[in-house]
Amino acid sequence: MESQELQAWLRLTLTPGVGNETGRKLLAAFGSAQAVFDQSAITLRQLGSDKLVSALQTEPPTLTGQLQTTLDWLQAGDDRRIVTLGDAAYPPALLDIEDPPLMLYMLGVHVNRAHAATKTVAINLAMVGSRNPTPQGESNARQFAKAFGSAGLCVVSGLALGIDGAAHDGAMLGGGETIAVVGTGLDRVYPKKHLALAHRIAQQGMIISEFPLGTPPLTANFPKRNRIISGLSVGTLVVEAALQSGSLITARLAAEQGKEVFAIPGSIHSPQSRGCHALIKQGAKLVELAQDVLEELHFPLMGTAGSSFTASDGDDSDTAEPADDPLLVALGFDAVSLDALQARTGLETARLQAQLLELELNGQVARLPGGLFQRLAAG
Repeated sequence: MESQELQAWLRLTLTPGVGNETGRKLLAAFGSAQAVFDQSAITLRQLGSDKLVSALQTEPPTLTGQLQTTLDWLQAGDDRRIVTLGDAAYPPALLDIEDPPLMLYMLGVHVNRAHAATKTVAINLAMVGSRNPTPQGESNARQFAKAFGSAGLCVVSGLALGIDGAAHDGAMLGGGETIAVVGTGLDRVYPKKHLALAHRIAQQGMIISEFPLGTPPLTANFPKRNRIISGLSVGTLVVEAALQSGSLITARLAAEQGKEVFAIPGSIHSPQSRGCHALIKQGAKLVELAQDVLEELHFPLMGTAGSSFTASDGDDSDTAEPADDPLLVALGFDAVSLDALQARTGLETARLQAQLLELELNGQVARLPGGLFQRLAAG
């Protein structure tokens, strides 16, 4: 993209009062971003208010600095680019959503490239969930994503803590690709804890943002980016979510976009499962195995992937652990307190704590906030 063209697009997006909807109307009327600013006040007034006309005819004070920052960023490597609405490289799936962004900043390899062997385009699946998942929920996200990555699906998520991070990580562990849609400028990583993860994603997928470089992690931007997560994907899988959750926003947007919605059920006592249960009541497809999703999407099962993928990436959680371990039986799969376990098992406190510690070290039990314990399915 030439510097003059980029400047026009940046000016359009930086102009106060010009959101995506107004921007699309202006582009439809005049054909290009540069053409918008070539119009007279009389012509512009036919499409908007005096306030809008005045804003369009006034160069934003931050434009010069933003243009230089953006040019410097683009020139820093061949793994970055900007695509605009109408560009041939603009993701076609986003053209069908209600509010496609005017510009997209991209960092990383081109995940939707044609595969050399099959000459087909990668299929994207969104995976979202709680920022504060249970240990089992986080494990499920990682194992499901690993299975999807191994099968050839590209996993799309939002780089947030919890389920999002586990989904990105799992997809790459499975040898697959992943897309992170973020709520900041691409010159920032949020949360900072995911800096290393973001670098890995750029090497094995792509990071996408509609926000200009330098945009900080503003609260309002994260729900806004969810339409892109669902829009890029053929379906959305919710792993864990409370009733008041941004993940449910993504699921609702996916349904409104005519996409499939999937949900993994959990304990009836877990607040982190209630969002998934609500989705299932509303018609989302209940998912127990990765194969459930692959079959629903009519995705070709590659190699051994289709016949054995489970939430534990092939291990049967009912048989992977010793069936005669009385403490695991007493734990069940719900979170439980030490007092409740003592009542169920009759074990003395010191002995019970020692056995729980052993199981925790073996990765079979997780210690939760509030003095609770939870059995983990084999992973």
